[in-house]
Amino acid sequence: MLLRSVPRALAGLLVALAVLLAGCSASGPAPSGAATSGPASPGPHVPALATPSWAQGLGVVRESALPAEARRTLGLIDRGGPFPYSQDGVVFGNFERRLPQRPRGYYHEYTVRTPGSRDRGARRIVTGQGGEIYYTDDHYDSFRAVLK
Repeated sequence: MLLRSVPRALAGLLVALAVLLAGCSASGPAPSGAATSGPASPGPHVPALATPSWAQGLGVVRESALPAEARRTLGLIDRGGPFPYSQDGVVFGNFERRLPQRPRGYYHEYTVRTPGSRDRGARRIVTGQGGEIYYTDDHYDSFRAVLK
């Protein structure tokens, strides 16, 4: 009697496994708040993270998905300071040309604290005069447009 129920139980497990794997497709939508390199194809309940035109093809990240220290820096920027580092608010030169080209003085940079770092660390927020916000966590090697 026990041997006859084993094939049925095994078949039931295989069907459940197939259903589970079909629901976990790798091509599904990115989770809400995840960074993307362009427009995401939204699922039924996940809004798309479209790259704004001012970002000119950079990846995007929602403000809520940034590290807590970056969100605090954005709050300081919104309030006009005071800033913890004397370099905060200085002109960002964009010498690496990772951001869209603008006249000198258009961009300003702000330090995002890095826990455990003995210096300013590699994380920065860069703002543009048109309201653009960019985040880098690798000292200007790459940027993502921040969506509020």
